[in-house]
Amino acid sequence: MVTVKTIASMKQKQERIVCLTAYDYPMACIVDKAGIDIILVGDSAANVFAGEKNTLPITMEEMLYHTRIVSRAVKNGLVIADMPFLSYQTSIRDAVYNAGRFLKVGAAGVKLEGGTPILAMIERLIALGIPVMGHLGLTPQSIHKFGGYKLQGRSEDSKSRLLADAKLLEEAGCFAVVLEKIPVSLAKEITASVSIPTIGIGAGPFCDGQILVLHDMIGLFDDFSPKFVKRYAQVGEAIRQAVEQYRDEVRKGVYPDKAHSFD
Repeated sequence: MVTVKTIASMKQKQERIVCLTAYDYPMACIVDKAGIDIILVGDSAANVFAGEKNTLPITMEEMLYHTRIVSRAVKNGLVIADMPFLSYQTSIRDAVYNAGRFLKVGAAGVKLEGGTPILAMIERLIALGIPVMGHLGLTPQSIHKFGGYKLQGRSEDSKSRLLADAKLLEEAGCFAVVLEKIPVSLAKEITASVSIPTIGIGAGPFCDGQILVLHDMIGLFDDFSPKFVKRYAQVGEAIRQAVEQYRDEVRKGVYPDKAHSFD
């Protein structure tokens, strides 16, 4: 069974860390049986599961629901829950209480977006024994600040800030940090400068691991497709074809036939 210590040791052994999101029981079972190391119950459920335009609307209760059913399915991987917008930014007390709720429903740790502004929250969680995964670069809960889903870390100031924040997260005790949508060279520099694993998404090949949104990589969600997403299947198209065949067979009286009926 994968633990936060397992993830830390994988960087030391130069073993690549494989991560995916999951939001429901059937998908979580498949992902876990496939041997994925970290299964993130992402607030991206707001987009690919609930049809929202961004991650901001999803609530604690909704995230707890998704985390509970994913945790019920996973037997081997490390389940990490995304803390949704305003569940930790408001106070250290809120951060502790809400992070604890995720652990009570089965998560092994939580993920928070940001660096210096939320460092006190992260330090308190870790001091209380709650594993924390950091998240730097493009942090989707800050899209209004960024003006959209834009590449981060282009300017020298931005690069310096991200590098400094990565080191602060390491010092605070984060067991890993997600680097999202930053230049390859910066991700490589951050990865080399910290002892904790970096998990890339749109950050190039030099991170210690990679994560994608499951619905993106299997073609189940196509409202938008970032450049960094590789489609490994077209599940959405397969489902559409199956539904259309069912529709046609019902309308033509082909289904149900004798093989699918009782005497």
